[in-house]
Amino acid sequence: MAQVLEFKLPDLGEGLTEAEIVRWLVEVGDVVAVDQPVVEVETAKAMVEVPCPYGGVVTARFGEEGAELPVGAPLLTVAVGSMEPVDGAVVSGPSGTGDESGTSGNVLVGYGTGAPAARRRRVRPAPAPVAPVPVPSASGTTTPTAPAPVDPQGPVAVISPLVRKLARQHGLDLRMVAGTGRDGLILRTDVESAIRTADEERAVGAVPVAGPGPDTAVERIALRGVRGAVADKLSRSRREIPDATCWVDADATELMAARAAMNAVGPKVSVLALLARICTAALARFPELNSTVDTEAREIVRLSAVHLGFAAQTERGLVVPVVKDAHTRNAESIGAEITRLTEAARGGRLTPAQLTGGTFTLNNYGVFGVDGSTPIINHPEAAMLGVGRIMAKPWVVDGELAVRQVVQLSLTFDHRVCDGGTAGGFLRYVADCVEQPAVLLRTL
Repeated sequence: MAQVLEFKLPDLGEGLTEAEIVRWLVEVGDVVAVDQPVVEVETAKAMVEVPCPYGGVVTARFGEEGAELPVGAPLLTVAVGSMEPVDGAVVSGPSGTGDESGTSGNVLVGYGTGAPAARRRRVRPAPAPVAPVPVPSASGTTTPTAPAPVDPQGPVAVISPLVRKLARQHGLDLRMVAGTGRDGLILRTDVESAIRTADEERAVGAVPVAGPGPDTAVERIALRGVRGAVADKLSRSRREIPDATCWVDADATELMAARAAMNAVGPKVSVLALLARICTAALARFPELNSTVDTEAREIVRLSAVHLGFAAQTERGLVVPVVKDAHTRNAESIGAEITRLTEAARGGRLTPAQLTGGTFTLNNYGVFGVDGSTPIINHPEAAMLGVGRIMAKPWVVDGELAVRQVVQLSLTFDHRVCDGGTAGGFLRYVADCVEQPAVLLRTL
C-alpha cells in the first residue's frame, strides 16, 4: 500500500510568514523525485523554487497560481512506496532515491531531514451542510458556491498574520467572513472579497461628490511581494528613525582618471565599486555609522563587520543585495561581487540571505540622471550614502574657473547614533577620497 504524505509550505527563512504561488512545476499524477522542485513561489524578498522532500506520485495540489499561502499550509500530497496507478501513472517505489523512506536529506528550513514517522490517517468529521450562496457571473447568471459556514461565536480560522492585519486595517470582523480554504481556513482572497463587498454596499448609499468622471479609469495595485516589502520597510524607517541628511559637492575628476588608469591595466572596475571601497575605509574611521539601535535595551550596537548593501532596480522593483564582509575586500573584489549580485537580482535568483544582513547601504541614484536626493535609511541600519550623477560643471581650481567632473554626495544618518560632527566628518572623508584618491593609500 502506498503511503500518502502531505508536504507543507516550509519556512523559507528570514522571518517570512507567507509566499505567493508563481508557477506550479508539476501536475497531479506526475512522478516526482526526492528534492525535485515542485513549485516556484515569490516571497517578499526573492523568487524561490521549493523542492519536495518525498519521492512518489503527486496526488493533490493546494492553491492556484497567484494565491498566497501561509507557512505551514499544505502545498501538495505525494503517494510514496509501492502503489497502484494514480491518474494513469504507475510507480513501484520512491522516485529518484534508493532509500525506501522516499524522503530527502537536503531540505529547506521547516521540514524534517529523516524518514517520516508512520502515522495513521485521520478521518476528518464531515462539515455541516451549508446552503450554496449564488454568486453573480459576468454574464448575469449565478453560480452556486459553498463556502465554510460562518460562526459568529466560534474561533477564527486564520493562520496568516497578514490576513489578520489586512482585516484590522479595514475594520473587518473576521468572524463574519466565510473561509474558502481547506477546513474553512480564511485566505487573503476571502478578506479582499469581503472588503470589496463592504465597499460596494457603502457606495450604494453614498452621496455623489466631485471626483473622477464615469469614464475615468482607476487602477488599484496591491502592495504585495517586493513592492509591499519595500513599502513596509520604508514606512518603518520613517516611523522609528530620527534621520537627518547632509550633502556636499565633490570634484570627481581625479577619481575618474584613476579609474581609467586602473581599467587600462586590469579587469574593469566600476565607479560604484570604487565608492564602495571608499565607504568601507570611511566606516573604519567612523564606526558609529556602522551600527544599529536596540530600542528595547536603549543601546547602540556597533558592528565589527561591514556588510555593504547597494540599491538595485529590477523588473520586480527595488532590491538591496548585500556584499558580505566588504571591509575585507579590495575594489576589484567588491566590483566582482556587485556584478554577480546584480545579475542574480535582474534574473530573480537572489536568495533571502543575499538580501538581508546589511549594515550600511550605498545608493547610486545618479544612474537615473538625477543630481541629488535625501535617501531613506534601510532599517535597521544607521546610515545610507547617496550618489548623484557625475557630470561636467564649472569648478574653481587654484583660483581659476575650470570644467570638472562633479558629483553630489548625500548622507542620511540616524541622529541617535551620532551627531552632525561625526556625520560631517564621514561625508567629508568620502569627498576627500573622491577628489584625491591617493588619500585611500593610507588604508590599503
